[in-house]
Amino acid sequence: MTGDRTAGPSPGSRTIESAGPESIRAAVVGAGSWGTALALLLDRNGHEVRLWSHNPHVVDEIDEHGENRSYLPGIQVPSSVSVVTDMASALEGAQVVVSVTPSQYVGEVMARAAAHLEPDALVVSASKGIEVSTLRRMDQVLADLLPTSCHDRLSVLSGPSFAIEVAEQRPTAVVAASRSREARLRTQEIFSSRNFRVYTNPDVIGVELGGAVKNVIALAAGVAAGLELGRNTQAALITRGLAEMTRLGIALGAKPSTFSGLAGMGDLVLTCTGEISRNRTVGSRLGRGEALDDILADMRAVAEGVRTAPAVLALARKEGVEMPIASQVCRMLDGEVKPRSAVEELMTRDPKPETWSS
Repeated sequence: MTGDRTAGPSPGSRTIESAGPESIRAAVVGAGSWGTALALLLDRNGHEVRLWSHNPHVVDEIDEHGENRSYLPGIQVPSSVSVVTDMASALEGAQVVVSVTPSQYVGEVMARAAAHLEPDALVVSASKGIEVSTLRRMDQVLADLLPTSCHDRLSVLSGPSFAIEVAEQRPTAVVAASRSREARLRTQEIFSSRNFRVYTNPDVIGVELGGAVKNVIALAAGVAAGLELGRNTQAALITRGLAEMTRLGIALGAKPSTFSGLAGMGDLVLTCTGEISRNRTVGSRLGRGEALDDILADMRAVAEGVRTAPAVLALARKEGVEMPIASQVCRMLDGEVKPRSAVEELMTRDPKPETWSS
């Protein structure tokens, strides 16, 4: 289902800039802002791209206007990107399949996709979150859906990357993580361009947790901004949020060094301080006294931290890891405590050394 879109000069127009000469067929499953930005990146890298959306309105919108006005307004989607609602046609012949739906729908959507995967396809997870019902990371959700033979072709793409800035070709650095060296190098090759630098990391657990937990901490940073508490508070929340993220990661088998990199500190700083961060925006509006239901009703795109926060806290309790910031975020989301009281409770906790294990 495609229209007569053209590929005139714009931030989303097609210019082949991939480091590698090989053109492949790619399927991007999920046409939100991040999925659309990744589809544009792959298209510019010279690959044949099909972008799948569950919403016919989004497909019609792109076909008619050459633009995903619902999720990435102002960015041209060239006619070289095929946009479809049929999963089978999206995945037909795809050598790389990018999973980029909201985290709580990854299991449902990719279960449909699994039946249409090519036997040798590389599967790249680009969603950030923890599944609420099972406490699984996205790589675990996909591993449970895919045949064992596919596990060596599963990777994760994460790091500090606002979709609009990637679509505008602003310099960005991210991480490709996989237990398979071949899979992470293949992911690096496919996605790398002069404006999109991809590093590799074997620590899938750490990279996944960094991408999930940073959204929860960003809610807290947004609350502090909404309360106008100042830069000191912001710095404290980011730093102590990193400590919480690292403690949980270590308990689950991640490498501490991962949280000092792009998927940890890098993504945390971006999401906690960037004015266009959805999670920070939700927190800021909570801090100004708005009701959560009203905030979410205004938003088309998903603020992953709202659903991920209780999952992160449940995972931490299961592992015996204390996460006071995440705990207060959950209490605020549940309406148990007002934002200012939550900050006061964090500030008046029993004194601790800066580095502690639980």
